[in-house]
Amino acid sequence: MTYDLNTEGELSAQIAAAIRDAIVAGRLIVDERLPSEAELAEQFEVSRPTVREALKRLAAQNLIRTQRGATGGAFVNRLRYEDAYGQQITTSTLLLSMNEVDFDTACEARYALERACVPLAALRRGADHLAAMRAEIHRQAQPGLSDESFCASDVAFHRALVDAAGNPVLSYHLAGAVEAMQPLMNMITFTARSRQRIVDLHTAIADALEAGEASRAEMALADLAAYTVALARDLRARRATRHGAAPAG
Repeated sequence: MTYDLNTEGELSAQIAAAIRDAIVAGRLIVDERLPSEAELAEQFEVSRPTVREALKRLAAQNLIRTQRGATGGAFVNRLRYEDAYGQQITTSTLLLSMNEVDFDTACEARYALERACVPLAALRRGADHLAAMRAEIHRQAQPGLSDESFCASDVAFHRALVDAAGNPVLSYHLAGAVEAMQPLMNMITFTARSRQRIVDLHTAIADALEAGEASRAEMALADLAAYTVALARDLRARRATRHGAAPAG
């Protein structure tokens, strides 16, 4: 196989893509040992350092793992949703920051996605999910809690709500929504929001889920979304007034 690309980085990226495609297509199966670096170098007609760089790219994506020793080498990894959470969160955070997504757009997406979990959570929530939510509500009610800790607890509460749906695909897709978008919302609104209001709304959500009442939980989540959007709009209006500009609609 011959490549026209002329830089090591481009070559390693193309080799990594070829191996990734083989894994996705099932030509390379879970726990299968990849050919050695020398064999891959010969197969792709490149140097061993180029192959090594391609394998590093695949390892960074959790697609392969390496083992040392006589029986070692590079093996196709068994990728789990939980292992992919970090990458999803990082990608979502970068997209939000680099593309300067506005608050209303992020808020709309984040709560729309979370609402999809509520009916399932009302049916499937377990004792551990409810205990996690109650623990975060208790933590949020502590008067000495720092803003940073309150925000972290806020994220943990919604993470437990999402996981209560018992659907790993939803949990994966919502990892970015909750753990990237929620901190963005907290950063914008934490100076103006009422902690007691947040605690009350979180309690209403947890109570409804414990009772298996999806509609009541959805109403409480909708109230939380409306409160968050109203806070952000009020803050924008105040800033615009201070700077002598007309507030945005």
